[in-house]
Amino acid sequence: MIETPADYRSFLFLIFIFAKTTQLVKMYCSASQRNNQTMKNTIIAPSVLAADFANLQRDIEMINNSEADWFHIDIMDGVFVPNISFGMPVLAAISKHAKKTIDVHLMIVDPDRYIKTFAELGANVLCVHYEACPHLHRTLQAIKAEGMKAGVALNPHTNVDLLEDVINDIDMVLIMSVNPGFGGQSFIENTYSKVKKLKDLITRKGANTIIEIDGGVTNKNAKQLVEAGADVLVAGSFVFKAENPTETIADLKKLTSF
Repeated sequence: MIETPADYRSFLFLIFIFAKTTQLVKMYCSASQRNNQTMKNTIIAPSVLAADFANLQRDIEMINNSEADWFHIDIMDGVFVPNISFGMPVLAAISKHAKKTIDVHLMIVDPDRYIKTFAELGANVLCVHYEACPHLHRTLQAIKAEGMKAGVALNPHTNVDLLEDVINDIDMVLIMSVNPGFGGQSFIENTYSKVKKLKDLITRKGANTIIEIDGGVTNKNAKQLVEAGADVLVAGSFVFKAENPTETIADLKKLTSF
């Protein structure tokens, strides 16, 4: 109860302190919210194609124990691309030991024949090539029906505008930043503008699609790719040919988280 001028002054002082404290709390919360909104946590996916096949379990365990987020598995048939990589038995062996998301990239003709099989082998994300799917919408629905995330890969010459009518059905678009079929190629510089164009399409269509980059990813281009709009970076030779692959993964993670 206010009985004297001194009491009144004390009351006003308390109100002032309360108002200032409330203002500071709101400013802090607002700043924290902005930081959370702008913080980029890029997914790093080492490509097992570049691993030492004579010590495959060792390299799988290295990925398990590293800061990597996904396993990236390239399946090649020698028809859609010149090389043959590995097939179902090897993927089954990888799945047995992998403790993180398995991202399977099919560089094969007629991928629809194997959708169910790859689901049974443990694939969490299944990515097919636009160029190999004459009925892409149906293929995407079939992948999702098996409980997997549906991805679409684009060769370097393929325009992102071709995905406009199905972008809302695609969980992830993989942009090839080298020509598919061979590891260790040089990065195609046009990829940056292609990523930006795809990001604009995703935003314009209100889609939740994420963007993955595969081919020639290193510490020289990783940050610029993320700034352009990439969410997932596949790194093969850069990781597995490094003196310390675990540290290389950690460096990529740090470089692209901002």
